[in-house]
Amino acid sequence: MFRSKLKTVVLALSVTLMAISLISFPQESVDASIRGLDMWWEIVFPSLLPFLIVSEMLIGFGVVKFIGILLEPIMRPLFKVPGVGGFVLAMGMASGYPSGAKLTARLRQEGQLTKIEAERLVTFTNCSNPLFIFGAVSIGFFGNAKLGLLLALAHYFGNITIGLLMRFYGKDDEEQSTNKGQKFSIVTALRELHRTRLKEKRPLGRLLGDAVMSSVQTLLMIGGFIILFSVINKILFHLHITAFLAQFVEYLLVSLHLPDVLSIPFISGLFEITLGSQLTSQVQEATLLQQAIITSFILAFNGFSVQAQVASITSQTDIAFKPYFIARIMHGFFASIYAFLLWGPIYKGLSQNDQPSNAIPVFANKTSSWLSDIFANVSHVGPIITLFTLVIYIFVYSKRLKVNK
Repeated sequence: MFRSKLKTVVLALSVTLMAISLISFPQESVDASIRGLDMWWEIVFPSLLPFLIVSEMLIGFGVVKFIGILLEPIMRPLFKVPGVGGFVLAMGMASGYPSGAKLTARLRQEGQLTKIEAERLVTFTNCSNPLFIFGAVSIGFFGNAKLGLLLALAHYFGNITIGLLMRFYGKDDEEQSTNKGQKFSIVTALRELHRTRLKEKRPLGRLLGDAVMSSVQTLLMIGGFIILFSVINKILFHLHITAFLAQFVEYLLVSLHLPDVLSIPFISGLFEITLGSQLTSQVQEATLLQQAIITSFILAFNGFSVQAQVASITSQTDIAFKPYFIARIMHGFFASIYAFLLWGPIYKGLSQNDQPSNAIPVFANKTSSWLSDIFANVSHVGPIITLFTLVIYIFVYSKRLKVNK
């Protein structure tokens, strides 16, 4: 009872402080809102929308069920999740957060995952995409394409490590997946594909419309969180709360032989990934390795902005948020360790040998080049795609309101 009352007081005071801060720092709040809005409608919306729509269609037509049966012999022994987890992992890595959480929640609602399996799956499938790591962070902030490969490997190796560790989460007797123990069988997979499609009674037009509506609603929620936490981050800085928290982080950084000037970028990154990565890249007193270690932690932790998005998505199901949050802390440490361990063989190896005959540098340069080009193109045409999609969304939504009346 006391804890509940204390929570009420804390939440009330926090919201009141937020309101007072918005009034006290109106220009800073507007600037932060515009920054968050620009990031959402230029990058996040156009890059996530196709993946979310296609994912909904794949689930509706049974393709995910088909993939799940084929991947069952791989995903079950490694991560103790059904084969559909392989689809979520691939889509999460390709499209970035919070796609992994969105798809996990969707499959939980479909009954293709148990509660424990969903809680395991969401911990290692909600990750950053290569477009953001190479295009925004390594090239946009650091101006260093080779750093992108190091950050990406550290990030995804950390994700896989979390998946392998989280297989021990929960009790085995709670797993009741229908595909448990299923062997690789294309015939069975095709049979389930056909059966799932027959269960889907919605016509193609309705299914596509529902996919667009659901995806846009999710992206609107994501946009709200991005803008909100962009403002919160700015207000905390002007209230000197960020500097106060940074004093405690300084001791941790010094004990790890990292410069204490990285404390404020680190705190900012805990709230919002993009700003934290940008501030880290601007610290001249730190070496590139030290910047890479901090940036790896920030990317892996996801930031409270993304975590709030995940919490909002999973709240529509019975998936607990606590395992995901603990996994984010673990992922941050693992990604930082991998960045340190891979610094010599990956980054230094690329820097010391840039001849075209070397396969690794050629791959790294080509990968970072076309990813940065895509990132630049998305930034240019992103607002047009966002506005066009929102117009379609409003049109379809208004028509459905008239039909329902």
